[in-house]
Amino acid sequence: MIPITLASQSAARSQILAGAGVAFEKVVSGVDEDLVKARILGAGGNPKSCALALAEIKALTVAATRAGLVIGADQTLEFEGTLHDKAESLEEARARLLALQGAPHHLHSAVVLAQGNEILWSDVSTATLTLRDFTPDFLDHYLGLEGPALLGSVGCYRLEGPGAQLFSSIEGDYFAILGLPLLGLLDQLRSRGALIP
Repeated sequence: MIPITLASQSAARSQILAGAGVAFEKVVSGVDEDLVKARILGAGGNPKSCALALAEIKALTVAATRAGLVIGADQTLEFEGTLHDKAESLEEARARLLALQGAPHHLHSAVVLAQGNEILWSDVSTATLTLRDFTPDFLDHYLGLEGPALLGSVGCYRLEGPGAQLFSSIEGDYFAILGLPLLGLLDQLRSRGALIP
């Protein structure tokens, strides 16, 4: 089998791949994400194009030093046309969740497959999510329950955990919401000899 490398430090992405039975190694790309986002937005890009650019740069950076296929992925949150980064504190997470409450936001999840210096395939999946109206008591309970772990998610929630209680509606692919559009990626890995067809 062709070796697979995941160019990501995301625990969620690792869990998705491992859960699907994919054998892989994990390598952190070391890409300066803030610099890439600033460059893309400065050139007239949007949150969706930022997700794809980051996934491509991560994949190509790692693929330059690794044999086989390299998966790069990234996710951005767009709310009212603006890119939002991960919260840096629980206070910022509280403010983020209150701002998102009752209005739709979009998660753009990009995945790229690279080998050597070439992008072989890419996909961006967009999900639309709406937080329900919740009480201050619920928000306090949720923040206390999740704690700093939710700072690893751009939306300050984990759909696979207690964060599911935050939502009134969700439209989109479950795996993409978790950060890795999976089904198309699995097709690509099978067609390229990295998984049993």
